Amino acid sequence: MRPDVRQVADGTYLVHGGHTNWVILTDGDAATLVDTGYPGDRRTLLDSLAAVGSSPEAVAAVLITHAHNDHLGSAEYLRAAHGTPVLLHPAEVPHARRDFLQQVSVAAVLRNAWRPGVLPWTAHVLRSGGTERHPVASPEPFPGDGALDLPGRPVPVHTPGHTDGHCVYHLPGAGVVISGDALVSAHATSRISGPQLLPGMFHHDRAGTLASLDVIAELDADVLLPGHGPVHRGLVKEAARQARERAF
Repeated sequence: MRPDVRQVADGTYLVHGGHTNWVILTDGDAATLVDTGYPGDRRTLLDSLAAVGSSPEAVAAVLITHAHNDHLGSAEYLRAAHGTPVLLHPAEVPHARRDFLQQVSVAAVLRNAWRPGVLPWTAHVLRSGGTERHPVASPEPFPGDGALDLPGRPVPVHTPGHTDGHCVYHLPGAGVVISGDALVSAHATSRISGPQLLPGMFHHDRAGTLASLDVIAELDADVLLPGHGPVHRGLVKEAARQARERAF
């Protein structure tokens, strides 16, 4: 399918893939790619790079919010084919290697199959390669603290809960937070729209996910680019507050 690419700020693009998003940050033709969608999103991923004037060869690094299959999908492909570094929080590096897996279990999905949207979402996961194994052979931790020396100058912020090493990425100059699955604006298994947490079955540590909303609320930004759902405009502090209220 044609990539659904939305420019949200100078050099900052949100791409809607198959039920999941990724973000491209550009500086000329060089790019930082934040997440990569499902394995089945690869053609759309590559087309989205072309749509913003970049290419796989020009991707300086892949940043991963967390190592679930719908975000990690083509990271190893880019690393193996183009030598692209794949960077994560140190706690998420072994997750990306698949030393362990902090992902919703088949049993948990079956227990929730009665909920609206769960069965169609499950069918999409299967079609998109969401149950395949695509570990990253050599994932790397961030090289130091603070802003990364990459297009967009993203600042990793540790927001554990969804997974132990989940990170959001703050773009202070653009007033943007790339929130992965720590804070979303919609999901195929949710009946509401707007800022929210994913349903509880998706979180490794739901209490930790709630606590990380306080971390996100401290970030100075008024544009939220979530892992699922459309761009959300408005103070990220208020989006985090709304998600917390809806979580109870």
